[in-house]
Amino acid sequence: MIDKINVRVYAAAIRDGKVLALHEEYAGEHLMKLPGGGLELGEGALDCLHREFAEELNCKIRVIEHLYTQEDFLVSRFRENEQLLTIYYLVEIIDKDEFLLMDPCIERIEWVPIQQVENPFPLPVDKIVFEKLKEKFL
Repeated sequence: MIDKINVRVYAAAIRDGKVLALHEEYAGEHLMKLPGGGLELGEGALDCLHREFAEELNCKIRVIEHLYTQEDFLVSRFRENEQLLTIYYLVEIIDKDEFLLMDPCIERIEWVPIQQVENPFPLPVDKIVFEKLKEKFL
């Protein structure tokens, strides 16, 4: 039974035709995902995004535009009682020189070429967003 909702806010940071992806371990599973995370109570979506980039990557961002909001019902793959709602923005990393992995769960980062044919993202909404990036930038 679904009895919780988890709002997640993510970003596509683009540089030289590539999108920033994080590789991390979560609940014993290796994930490649876009940067971002969970909205906290009393926090706006953009505030969440700024906080997540500061906490995870020690950098500031400039939000360019809203990119996508999940449209379908989705249950968390990690908590079967939790519904997910994900929001994605297109961002620019402002202080590239200060970029540093701050979260010990993040194993590494990767700049993924947008023009590649195969979609490399395992999470369902990240897959949709990657396809939207291909439409927008190719």
